Amino acid sequence: MNLADFDYDLPPDRIAHSPARPRDAARLLCVGATLSDHRVADLPDLLRAGDILVVNDTSVIPAELEATRGGARIGITLDQPRADGTWHALARNARRLRQGDTLEFAGGLSATVVSRDPDGGVALRFDREGDAFTAALSRAGALALPPYIDRPRGPTEADAADYQTVFAVREGAVAAPTAGLHFTPALLDALCASGIARTTITLHVGAGTFLPVRTDDVRAHRMHAERGEVTPAAADAINRAKAEGGRIIAVGTTSLRVLETAADDTGALRRWQGETDLFILPGHRFRTADLLLTNFHLPRSTLLMLVSAFAGAERIRRAYAHAMAAEYRFYSYGDATLLERG
Repeated sequence: MNLADFDYDLPPDRIAHSPARPRDAARLLCVGATLSDHRVADLPDLLRAGDILVVNDTSVIPAELEATRGGARIGITLDQPRADGTWHALARNARRLRQGDTLEFAGGLSATVVSRDPDGGVALRFDREGDAFTAALSRAGALALPPYIDRPRGPTEADAADYQTVFAVREGAVAAPTAGLHFTPALLDALCASGIARTTITLHVGAGTFLPVRTDDVRAHRMHAERGEVTPAAADAINRAKAEGGRIIAVGTTSLRVLETAADDTGALRRWQGETDLFILPGHRFRTADLLLTNFHLPRSTLLMLVSAFAGAERIRRAYAHAMAAEYRFYSYGDATLLERG
């Protein structure tokens, strides 16, 4: 499998720079044996009583920081905390950093460089922990919006709400699980009234989501590990819905990767907590979700590879060509697809 197999041309004016309002007014392309155009608000009519939505309850943190070390300015994007109390982060101008260096951030926050990776990653130990660190980060940090969202002056006050899902309760993500951005309280009420269940899992999306695939043979690419959890209650709810004939709808590629990580060979879910670096490519044997709700993804991205694996590469090519002709909006703030498993 070559990287070029997952490429396509997208006119810049199809990239969404703000979400639909209300969120569930976003368009929805249903992709199966045929294609059909809908709105996200139509989900109660497109799903069936007994189905279960699996959503990601991670909450986005202000992970984008600017540090100084002497006279040098260094951009830092937090990735994830480690068990030893340090944070793994991506650093721009990382070649200027050395073990033991002290980085100063706005508001008095500081960190020591514990180690440096060859690929631009660093381990940082901040000068505070717990609630004190969270408060300092909220003052010093900003949302790490995807680079294709046009914000020359940085994220706006609207982004602080727009780039957070209604399910967000567990802090730790660098980027939003964007399929969840389409849901509103009114839509959730309508889904519940239609007999469609919902449960939450967690995957804290890391800074690696912004990194491009750099190998022509995509099988040589390695995913950055991300932290997640499936609780016993969530596993039981999903297993019960499946046993009773309901379909499992993964809301977002993050939810799907967690489901596939936590499932046994029969597709049954178990309690799981840890890290996953699962890289899903065409040929993957899916054991869990029947449907995947997800946005339109960047060319040459691991997410485009994942949806090609789930729905079938030819279906995805046809769906994306239709979406471009029908002027759908693409990427994080854009429209959505509901994919049947191929």
